[in-house]
Amino acid sequence: MSQRPLTLIIAAAVVALEGLVALGLGLYVAVETLLGKPENLTSALAEAAFGVLIGAGLLWVAGGGLFRVERWGRSPGVLAQIFMIPVAITLIQSDKPLIGIPLIVVALVGLGTLLAPPTTTALYGDD
Repeated sequence: MSQRPLTLIIAAAVVALEGLVALGLGLYVAVETLLGKPENLTSALAEAAFGVLIGAGLLWVAGGGLFRVERWGRSPGVLAQIFMIPVAITLIQSDKPLIGIPLIVVALVGLGTLLAPPTTTALYGDD
């Protein structure tokens, strides 16, 4: 289980990219909350904390799970991709296709590489 196929490397990169974006957005909201005057401080802080925690979690899944060829990394990675698809569709339907279309493409690439046969073999063996 030490071999990393290209599909697993791509999957880890996709999840890491998603984690970096979520972390960055969470930190951005935190800084804007601290420097500005949010309408609802509690909501702004919760949103910032959520972004930071999700980002850190996805980075952990990518680096500590998928890149190290650990079985446990696949499930949260797949779940993250599944959650991103309705978000992307909502963005497209909300006249934000420049955000929604790339998001759905990234989610589908992530899902495809996480479920690809070489990834399955690397994570679970030939059982």
